[in-house]
Amino acid sequence: MIKTYPLNDLVRYARAHSPFYRELYRDVPDGPIALTDLPVIEQDAFWAANSPGENGLMTGPATDGIAFKSGGTSGNPKFSFFSRDEWVAFCEAFGRGLSANGLAPGEKVANIFYGGELYASFLFITKSIEHAPTGAVVYPVMGATDPEVILHILEEHQIDVLAGVPSSIIQLAGQAERSPGLRLKLKKILFGGEAFYPDQRAYLSRVFPGVQILSVGYASVDAGLLGYADGSCGPNEHRVFGAETHFEILDEETGEPIHEEGRPGKVVITELTRRLMPIIRYPAGDLAEWVEPAGGLDRKFRILGRSEEGARIGPMTLYLEDVRKILGKLSELGIIDFQVVVTHDDRRDRLTLRLAVSDPERFQVSDAQRIIDTLYTERPMFPELIAGEKIHPAEISWIREDALERNPRTGKLKRIIDRR
Repeated sequence: MIKTYPLNDLVRYARAHSPFYRELYRDVPDGPIALTDLPVIEQDAFWAANSPGENGLMTGPATDGIAFKSGGTSGNPKFSFFSRDEWVAFCEAFGRGLSANGLAPGEKVANIFYGGELYASFLFITKSIEHAPTGAVVYPVMGATDPEVILHILEEHQIDVLAGVPSSIIQLAGQAERSPGLRLKLKKILFGGEAFYPDQRAYLSRVFPGVQILSVGYASVDAGLLGYADGSCGPNEHRVFGAETHFEILDEETGEPIHEEGRPGKVVITELTRRLMPIIRYPAGDLAEWVEPAGGLDRKFRILGRSEEGARIGPMTLYLEDVRKILGKLSELGIIDFQVVVTHDDRRDRLTLRLAVSDPERFQVSDAQRIIDTLYTERPMFPELIAGEKIHPAEISWIREDALERNPRTGKLKRIIDRR
């Protein structure tokens, strides 16, 4: 039985033990409250309070459990902490979602998600499969393994299910194409961490005929449980973990909760299983819309892409805060403003930074390279993914300020433009 905390108890505990929440809820009255009585967290303030040293976010010291890193530049890493019981609850709930999506007793699952350097996904997926009620056998291969070795394991053990990020799976499929005579039993692909696009699906169907391509589920190390897929879910659709979370879709302009179907808004999550590092009305960084009527505990929704908090490029999130810090190191270039553009071609994602300057003609290739080099230094995962042929190299586009794209209704700058 997964332990959850009623919202009012969670808020009372967070306010009493976390300096961050005490200040955040300074104007929130004592006594019974509704979720909408609470402010939505501002991510910059949240992460500024959550430093490994003097931590003003956590409700006490970590005495057991596990710690992960969830992105950020080298000078501003983001850490997430789970107590032992919270970590088990996280994996048990997610494992329940895996069973709902068809994980069958006795299936052999090769896990090629990434691990090490405080990344969560490999350990999380392994543990969640172990907790799946239907049962399965985990083969902990890991994503950094040479593709030829992975294919050998798949063939030798007649693996049924492959779990990993799409960019790794696509790379593996390319190696499989170049390896005639392989005898694989692969029936399912469980993907997570990034979207699976139609060109990628078509390619995998050609390389692995008859394979099912299914979501492993929707979660993040900072926000926690977000959604699980079942047999009724189409592409990018998931169901809320209704017993363990409050899942909100909020209007981006007004912040008001959206209840009707088909209206996009930003995902905001409240975790009812976590008290060590409370997650209460935290922006998950994605846009979504409801796709079925309200009323059920685990209502279905569709993910629509990233919101203003960060851009997903392959399996990596580049936060807007990261871009600001990187450009701040090169202030002598006179960059007025920026936009992050994400595109997808040749089965890989591509990042383009649109940089507004007074005179685009005066900038040279060397100026763009300085920015890209700084980006790669601050986010070393970026060049690693390029070297592994999982994403394209970053590009720079110099523009005038009046060429920045804006919302035609509000006039607000579109900070992240997802053209995938």
